[in-house]
Amino acid sequence: MQRRDFLRWAAVGTMLPAWARGAEEVAAQPPRPRSLVLVELKGGNDGLNTLVPHTDPDYYRLRPRLAIPADAVLTLDDRLGLHPSLGPLLPAWQAGELAWVQGLGYNQPNRSHFRSIDIWETASDSDQVLEQGWLGRVMPARAPDALPDVVILGGDDGPAHGGPLRVITLKTPEQFAREAAGLRQSESTFAPTPALAHLHAVRAQVRQAASEVRQALKSSGETPLAFPRSPLGDQLREVTRMLLAGMAIPVFKVQIGSFDTHANQLVRHQRLLAQLAEALAAFRHALGTAGLWDQVLLMTYSEFGRRVAENGTGGTDHGTAAPHLVLGGRVKGGLYGEAPSLSALDRGDLLYTTDYRRLYTTLAQGWWGSSPPSDLAERFPAMAWL
Repeated sequence: MQRRDFLRWAAVGTMLPAWARGAEEVAAQPPRPRSLVLVELKGGNDGLNTLVPHTDPDYYRLRPRLAIPADAVLTLDDRLGLHPSLGPLLPAWQAGELAWVQGLGYNQPNRSHFRSIDIWETASDSDQVLEQGWLGRVMPARAPDALPDVVILGGDDGPAHGGPLRVITLKTPEQFAREAAGLRQSESTFAPTPALAHLHAVRAQVRQAASEVRQALKSSGETPLAFPRSPLGDQLREVTRMLLAGMAIPVFKVQIGSFDTHANQLVRHQRLLAQLAEALAAFRHALGTAGLWDQVLLMTYSEFGRRVAENGTGGTDHGTAAPHLVLGGRVKGGLYGEAPSLSALDRGDLLYTTDYRRLYTTLAQGWWGSSPPSDLAERFPAMAWL
Protein backbone atom coordinates (compact mmCIF):
# COMPACT_ATOMS: atom_id res chain seq x y z
CA MET A 1 0.00 0.00 0.00
CA GLN A 2 1.51 3.29 -1.15
CA ARG A 3 1.40 6.70 0.49
CA ARG A 4 -0.15 8.07 -2.70
CA ASP A 5 -3.16 5.78 -2.30
CA PHE A 6 -3.99 7.19 1.12
CA LEU A 7 -3.62 10.78 -0.02
CA ARG A 8 -6.03 10.52 -2.94
CA TRP A 9 -9.54 11.58 -2.02
CA ALA A 10 -12.48 11.75 -4.39
CA ALA A 11 -15.02 14.37 -3.39
CA VAL A 12 -18.58 14.43 -4.69
CA GLY A 13 -21.54 16.76 -4.29
CA THR A 14 -22.55 20.25 -5.30
CA MET A 15 -20.06 23.01 -5.95
CA LEU A 16 -19.95 25.74 -3.30
CA PRO A 17 -19.86 29.47 -4.16
CA ALA A 18 -16.39 30.64 -5.20
CA TRP A 19 -14.73 33.26 -3.00
CA ALA A 20 -11.26 34.71 -3.37
CA ARG A 21 -8.86 37.06 -1.67
CA GLY A 22 -8.55 40.58 -3.05
CA ALA A 23 -5.52 41.64 -5.07
CA GLU A 24 -4.16 43.96 -2.37
CA GLU A 25 -4.14 41.26 0.31
CA VAL A 26 -2.50 38.74 -2.02
CA ALA A 27 0.19 41.23 -3.02
CA ALA A 28 1.07 41.76 0.65
CA GLN A 29 1.93 38.10 1.15
CA PRO A 30 5.49 36.78 0.74
CA PRO A 31 6.36 35.30 -2.66
CA ARG A 32 4.96 31.84 -3.13
CA PRO A 33 6.26 28.91 -5.20
CA ARG A 34 5.28 28.73 -8.82
CA SER A 35 2.40 26.48 -9.82
CA LEU A 36 1.85 24.40 -12.94
CA VAL A 37 -1.65 23.60 -14.22
CA LEU A 38 -1.90 20.60 -16.54
CA VAL A 39 -4.99 20.45 -18.77
CA GLU A 40 -5.64 17.00 -20.20
CA LEU A 41 -7.56 17.09 -23.49
CA LYS A 42 -8.99 13.63 -23.00
CA GLY A 43 -9.60 11.50 -26.05
CA GLY A 44 -7.07 12.88 -28.54
CA ASN A 45 -7.59 16.46 -29.72
CA ASP A 46 -7.62 17.22 -33.45
CA GLY A 47 -4.68 19.56 -33.82
CA LEU A 48 -5.33 20.43 -37.46
CA ASN A 49 -8.69 21.98 -36.63
CA THR A 50 -7.26 23.67 -33.55
CA LEU A 51 -4.18 25.36 -35.04
CA VAL A 52 -5.39 25.54 -38.63
CA PRO A 53 -3.06 25.56 -41.69
CA HIS A 54 -5.43 27.93 -43.48
CA THR A 55 -3.28 28.50 -46.59
CA ASP A 56 -2.38 24.85 -47.25
CA PRO A 57 -4.38 23.39 -50.17
CA ASP A 58 -3.72 19.85 -48.92
CA TYR A 59 -5.66 20.65 -45.76
CA TYR A 60 -8.77 21.55 -47.75
CA ARG A 61 -8.28 18.67 -50.20
CA LEU A 62 -8.08 16.05 -47.43
CA ARG A 63 -10.90 17.55 -45.38
CA PRO A 64 -13.59 18.67 -47.82
CA ARG A 65 -16.30 18.71 -45.11
CA LEU A 66 -14.32 19.20 -41.88
CA ALA A 67 -11.84 21.92 -42.84
CA ILE A 68 -12.37 25.28 -41.16
CA PRO A 69 -13.08 27.88 -43.88
CA ALA A 70 -10.13 30.20 -44.40
CA ASP A 71 -12.26 33.30 -43.87
CA ALA A 72 -13.40 31.98 -40.45
CA VAL A 73 -9.93 31.23 -39.12
CA LEU A 74 -8.48 33.62 -36.53
CA THR A 75 -5.22 34.37 -38.30
CA LEU A 76 -1.95 34.19 -36.38
CA ASP A 77 0.41 34.46 -39.36
CA ASP A 78 0.42 33.79 -43.10
CA ARG A 79 0.23 30.02 -42.55
CA LEU A 80 -1.60 29.30 -39.32
CA GLY A 81 -4.64 30.47 -37.42
CA LEU A 82 -6.96 29.43 -34.60
CA HIS A 83 -10.31 27.69 -34.73
CA PRO A 84 -12.92 30.47 -34.39
CA SER A 85 -14.10 29.04 -31.04
CA LEU A 86 -10.68 29.90 -29.57
CA GLY A 87 -11.34 33.64 -29.87
CA PRO A 88 -11.22 34.21 -26.08
CA LEU A 89 -7.51 33.30 -26.23
CA LEU A 90 -6.60 36.06 -28.70
CA PRO A 91 -5.91 38.66 -25.98
CA ALA A 92 -3.34 36.32 -24.43
CA TRP A 93 -1.76 35.78 -27.86
CA GLN A 94 -1.62 39.51 -28.52
CA ALA A 95 -0.09 40.10 -25.08
CA GLY A 96 2.68 37.57 -25.82
CA GLU A 97 1.50 35.18 -23.09
CA LEU A 98 0.40 32.27 -25.28
CA ALA A 99 2.74 29.86 -27.05
CA TRP A 100 1.83 27.02 -29.41
CA VAL A 101 4.29 24.14 -29.64
CA GLN A 102 3.78 22.38 -32.97
CA GLY A 103 4.16 18.82 -34.17
CA LEU A 104 4.38 17.18 -30.74
CA GLY A 105 4.66 13.41 -30.77
CA TYR A 106 7.11 10.53 -30.55
CA ASN A 107 8.74 7.81 -32.62
CA GLN A 108 6.67 4.73 -33.52
CA PRO A 109 3.39 6.27 -32.33
CA ASN A 110 0.76 4.14 -30.63
CA ARG A 111 -2.90 4.79 -31.48
CA SER A 112 -4.41 3.17 -28.39
CA HIS A 113 -5.93 5.70 -25.97
CA PHE A 114 -4.69 3.77 -22.96
CA ARG A 115 -1.16 3.09 -24.13
CA SER A 116 -0.50 6.47 -25.71
CA ILE A 117 -1.67 8.47 -22.68
CA ASP A 118 0.53 6.21 -20.54
CA ILE A 119 3.49 7.11 -22.78
CA TRP A 120 2.76 10.83 -22.47
CA GLU A 121 2.29 10.67 -18.72
CA THR A 122 5.43 8.65 -17.96
CA ALA A 123 7.78 10.24 -20.54
CA SER A 124 8.57 6.81 -21.96
CA ASP A 125 9.54 5.63 -25.42
CA SER A 126 6.80 3.82 -27.33
CA ASP A 127 8.44 0.43 -26.65
CA GLN A 128 9.16 1.19 -22.99
CA VAL A 129 6.85 0.75 -19.99
CA LEU A 130 7.50 2.96 -16.95
CA GLU A 131 5.55 2.89 -13.69
CA GLN A 132 6.32 6.40 -12.47
CA GLY A 133 4.76 9.57 -13.89
CA TRP A 134 7.03 12.22 -15.34
CA LEU A 135 6.28 14.82 -12.64
CA GLY A 136 8.08 12.81 -9.97
CA ARG A 137 11.16 12.69 -12.17
CA VAL A 138 11.49 16.39 -13.02
CA MET A 139 10.01 18.31 -10.07
CA PRO A 140 12.54 19.59 -7.54
CA ALA A 141 12.27 18.31 -3.98
CA ARG A 142 10.18 20.45 -1.63
CA ALA A 143 10.72 21.28 2.01
CA PRO A 144 8.32 19.39 4.31
CA ASP A 145 4.85 20.87 4.04
CA ALA A 146 1.36 19.84 5.10
CA LEU A 147 -0.07 20.64 1.68
CA PRO A 148 0.18 18.13 -1.19
CA ASP A 149 2.56 18.30 -4.13
CA VAL A 150 -0.20 17.64 -6.67
CA VAL A 151 -3.96 18.22 -6.61
CA ILE A 152 -6.05 16.32 -9.15
CA LEU A 153 -9.40 17.88 -10.06
CA GLY A 154 -10.05 16.00 -13.30
CA GLY A 155 -9.08 12.54 -14.51
CA ASP A 156 -6.60 10.32 -12.74
CA ASP A 157 -3.15 10.97 -11.30
CA GLY A 158 -1.28 9.78 -14.43
CA PRO A 159 1.66 12.24 -14.60
CA ALA A 160 1.98 12.17 -10.80
CA HIS A 161 1.58 8.41 -10.37
CA GLY A 162 4.16 6.55 -8.30
CA GLY A 163 7.30 7.97 -6.79
CA PRO A 164 7.55 10.31 -3.81
CA LEU A 165 4.84 12.86 -4.65
CA ARG A 166 1.97 13.52 -2.26
CA VAL A 167 -1.20 13.51 -4.36
CA ILE A 168 -4.78 14.41 -3.44
CA THR A 169 -7.82 14.02 -5.67
CA LEU A 170 -10.73 16.33 -4.89
CA LYS A 171 -13.66 18.22 -6.35
CA THR A 172 -13.68 21.14 -3.92
CA PRO A 173 -11.25 21.92 -1.08
CA GLU A 174 -14.15 22.17 1.38
CA GLN A 175 -15.26 18.64 0.65
CA PHE A 176 -11.74 17.30 1.07
CA ALA A 177 -11.42 19.10 4.40
CA ARG A 178 -14.74 17.70 5.63
CA GLU A 179 -13.96 14.12 4.66
CA ALA A 180 -10.40 14.26 6.00
CA ALA A 181 -11.67 15.67 9.28
CA GLY A 182 -13.61 12.45 9.70
CA LEU A 183 -10.37 10.52 10.02
CA ARG A 184 -9.95 10.13 13.75
CA GLN A 185 -6.64 9.52 15.43
CA SER A 186 -5.94 5.80 15.16
CA GLU A 187 -5.96 3.77 18.36
CA SER A 188 -5.00 0.34 17.15
CA THR A 189 -5.00 -2.71 19.41
CA PHE A 190 -2.80 -4.58 16.95
CA ALA A 191 0.90 -5.11 17.52
CA PRO A 192 2.89 -2.30 15.87
CA THR A 193 4.32 -3.11 12.42
CA PRO A 194 6.05 -0.94 9.80
CA ALA A 195 2.96 -1.11 7.57
CA LEU A 196 0.65 -0.05 10.38
CA ALA A 197 2.98 2.75 11.40
CA HIS A 198 2.98 3.95 7.79
CA LEU A 199 -0.82 3.89 7.72
CA HIS A 200 -1.02 5.97 10.90
CA ALA A 201 1.56 8.46 9.60
CA VAL A 202 -0.24 8.96 6.29
CA ARG A 203 -3.58 9.36 8.05
CA ALA A 204 -2.03 12.05 10.24
CA GLN A 205 -0.65 13.82 7.15
CA VAL A 206 -4.09 13.82 5.52
CA ARG A 207 -5.62 15.37 8.65
CA GLN A 208 -2.85 17.97 8.79
CA ALA A 209 -3.38 18.85 5.13
CA ALA A 210 -7.09 19.25 5.79
CA SER A 211 -6.34 21.58 8.67
CA GLU A 212 -4.14 23.74 6.43
CA VAL A 213 -6.85 23.84 3.76
CA ARG A 214 -9.53 24.87 6.28
CA GLN A 215 -7.32 27.63 7.66
CA ALA A 216 -6.50 28.97 4.19
CA LEU A 217 -10.16 29.02 3.18
CA LYS A 218 -11.16 30.67 6.45
CA SER A 219 -8.70 33.53 5.90
CA SER A 220 -9.82 34.11 2.30
CA GLY A 221 -11.90 37.14 1.43
CA GLU A 222 -15.31 37.17 -0.22
CA THR A 223 -14.71 38.32 -3.78
CA PRO A 224 -16.74 36.21 -6.25
CA LEU A 225 -15.00 34.70 -9.28
CA ALA A 226 -16.62 34.75 -12.72
CA PHE A 227 -16.05 31.41 -14.47
CA PRO A 228 -18.13 29.73 -17.17
CA ARG A 229 -20.45 26.98 -15.97
CA SER A 230 -18.73 24.02 -17.57
CA PRO A 231 -16.79 21.06 -16.16
CA LEU A 232 -13.47 22.71 -16.98
CA GLY A 233 -14.69 26.10 -15.76
CA ASP A 234 -15.65 24.52 -12.43
CA GLN A 235 -12.26 22.82 -12.08
CA LEU A 236 -10.27 25.94 -12.89
CA ARG A 237 -12.38 28.00 -10.53
CA GLU A 238 -11.38 25.65 -7.69
CA VAL A 239 -7.72 25.90 -8.75
CA THR A 240 -8.02 29.68 -8.65
CA ARG A 241 -9.67 29.65 -5.23
CA MET A 242 -6.85 27.55 -3.79
CA LEU A 243 -4.19 29.78 -5.31
CA LEU A 244 -5.85 32.97 -4.12
CA ALA A 245 -6.27 31.46 -0.66
CA GLY A 246 -2.49 31.16 -0.45
CA MET A 247 -2.17 27.39 -0.89
CA ALA A 248 1.35 26.84 -2.23
CA ILE A 249 0.62 23.76 -4.33
CA PRO A 250 3.16 23.10 -7.12
CA VAL A 251 0.90 21.22 -9.57
CA PHE A 252 -2.80 21.04 -10.37
CA LYS A 253 -4.32 18.72 -12.98
CA VAL A 254 -7.68 19.28 -14.69
CA GLN A 255 -9.40 17.56 -17.61
CA ILE A 256 -11.80 18.31 -20.46
CA GLY A 257 -13.17 15.85 -22.99
CA SER A 258 -13.88 13.72 -24.78
CA PHE A 259 -12.04 14.87 -27.89
CA ASP A 260 -12.44 11.40 -29.44
CA THR A 261 -14.34 12.84 -32.40
CA HIS A 262 -14.90 9.86 -34.71
CA ALA A 263 -18.27 11.29 -35.80
CA ASN A 264 -20.04 14.67 -35.94
CA GLN A 265 -16.75 16.40 -35.25
CA LEU A 266 -17.62 19.92 -36.37
CA VAL A 267 -20.26 20.41 -33.68
CA ARG A 268 -18.52 18.48 -30.90
CA HIS A 269 -15.10 20.02 -31.47
CA GLN A 270 -16.51 23.53 -31.68
CA ARG A 271 -18.25 23.07 -28.33
CA LEU A 272 -15.18 21.62 -26.60
CA LEU A 273 -12.79 24.28 -27.90
CA ALA A 274 -15.23 27.01 -26.84
CA GLN A 275 -15.36 25.56 -23.32
CA LEU A 276 -11.57 25.34 -23.25
CA ALA A 277 -11.01 28.91 -24.43
CA GLU A 278 -13.64 30.47 -22.18
CA ALA A 279 -12.33 28.69 -19.08
CA LEU A 280 -8.69 29.58 -19.83
CA ALA A 281 -9.60 33.23 -20.47
CA ALA A 282 -11.44 33.40 -17.14
CA PHE A 283 -8.49 31.77 -15.39
CA ARG A 284 -6.07 34.29 -16.89
CA HIS A 285 -8.30 37.22 -15.95
CA ALA A 286 -8.80 36.08 -12.34
CA LEU A 287 -5.12 35.50 -11.65
CA GLY A 288 -4.07 38.62 -13.52
CA THR A 289 -6.45 40.73 -11.43
CA ALA A 290 -5.00 39.18 -8.27
CA GLY A 291 -1.41 39.85 -9.34
CA LEU A 292 -0.53 36.14 -9.53
CA TRP A 293 -0.39 35.54 -13.28
CA ASP A 294 3.43 35.47 -13.34
CA GLN A 295 3.42 32.65 -10.77
CA VAL A 296 1.27 30.25 -12.78
CA LEU A 297 1.89 28.30 -15.97
CA LEU A 298 -0.78 26.29 -17.81
CA MET A 299 -0.09 23.57 -20.39
CA THR A 300 -2.37 21.25 -22.38
CA TYR A 301 -1.62 17.67 -23.37
CA SER A 302 -3.45 14.77 -25.01
CA GLU A 303 -2.71 11.18 -25.97
CA PHE A 304 -2.47 11.92 -29.72
CA GLY A 305 -3.85 14.03 -32.53
CA ARG A 306 -6.22 12.86 -35.27
CA ARG A 307 -5.66 11.49 -38.76
CA VAL A 308 -5.27 14.05 -41.52
CA ALA A 309 -8.11 12.86 -43.76
CA GLU A 310 -11.71 12.96 -42.53
CA ASN A 311 -13.60 9.66 -42.27
CA GLY A 312 -17.01 8.71 -43.64
CA THR A 313 -18.96 9.69 -40.52
CA GLY A 314 -18.03 13.35 -40.34
CA GLY A 315 -15.12 12.85 -37.99
CA THR A 316 -11.47 11.87 -37.72
CA ASP A 317 -9.81 8.74 -36.38
CA HIS A 318 -6.85 8.28 -34.04
CA GLY A 319 -3.73 9.94 -35.37
CA THR A 320 -0.29 11.03 -34.21
CA ALA A 321 1.26 14.49 -33.86
CA ALA A 322 -0.58 17.61 -32.67
CA PRO A 323 0.13 21.10 -31.29
CA HIS A 324 -0.36 22.06 -27.65
CA LEU A 325 -0.57 25.41 -25.93
CA VAL A 326 1.38 26.94 -23.05
CA LEU A 327 -0.15 29.93 -21.27
CA GLY A 328 1.15 32.20 -18.53
CA GLY A 329 2.54 35.58 -17.55
CA ARG A 330 6.14 34.37 -17.98
CA VAL A 331 5.58 32.58 -21.29
CA LYS A 332 7.39 33.93 -24.33
CA GLY A 333 4.47 33.82 -26.71
CA GLY A 334 4.64 32.67 -30.32
CA LEU A 335 4.86 29.58 -32.48
CA TYR A 336 7.51 27.01 -31.60
CA GLY A 337 8.61 23.88 -33.40
CA GLU A 338 7.78 23.07 -37.00
CA ALA A 339 4.32 22.41 -38.37
CA PRO A 340 4.19 18.86 -39.82
CA SER A 341 3.91 18.60 -43.58
CA LEU A 342 0.55 17.63 -45.07
CA SER A 343 2.20 16.39 -48.26
CA ALA A 344 4.67 13.98 -46.62
CA LEU A 345 2.54 11.66 -44.51
CA ASP A 346 3.20 8.30 -42.89
CA ARG A 347 0.30 6.09 -44.05
CA GLY A 348 -2.06 9.02 -43.72
CA ASP A 349 -0.63 10.33 -40.46
CA LEU A 350 1.46 13.37 -39.61
CA LEU A 351 5.15 12.89 -38.92
CA TYR A 352 5.99 14.46 -35.58
CA THR A 353 8.55 17.27 -35.60
CA THR A 354 9.00 17.91 -31.85
CA ASP A 355 9.37 15.21 -29.23
CA TYR A 356 6.75 15.73 -26.53
CA ARG A 357 9.35 15.29 -23.78
CA ARG A 358 10.88 18.62 -24.69
CA LEU A 359 7.87 20.13 -22.89
CA TYR A 360 8.98 18.43 -19.68
CA THR A 361 12.64 19.41 -19.83
CA THR A 362 11.59 22.99 -20.59
CA LEU A 363 9.35 23.00 -17.53
CA ALA A 364 12.07 21.55 -15.34
CA GLN A 365 14.75 24.02 -16.39
CA GLY A 366 12.72 27.12 -17.25
CA TRP A 367 9.91 26.94 -14.70
CA TRP A 368 11.31 25.12 -11.69
CA GLY A 369 15.01 25.83 -12.27
CA SER A 370 15.88 22.18 -11.76
CA SER A 371 17.95 19.68 -13.70
CA PRO A 372 15.89 16.90 -15.28
CA PRO A 373 17.29 13.35 -15.31
CA SER A 374 20.12 12.92 -17.78
CA ASP A 375 18.13 10.46 -19.90
CA LEU A 376 15.67 13.28 -20.60
CA ALA A 377 17.94 16.32 -20.65
CA GLU A 378 20.45 14.84 -23.09
CA ARG A 379 17.89 13.59 -25.59
CA PHE A 380 15.26 16.31 -25.37
CA PRO A 381 16.73 19.80 -24.99
CA ALA A 382 14.66 22.59 -23.51
CA MET A 383 12.83 25.01 -25.77
CA ALA A 384 12.75 28.80 -25.75
CA TRP A 385 9.13 29.50 -24.72
CA LEU A 386 10.23 30.00 -21.11
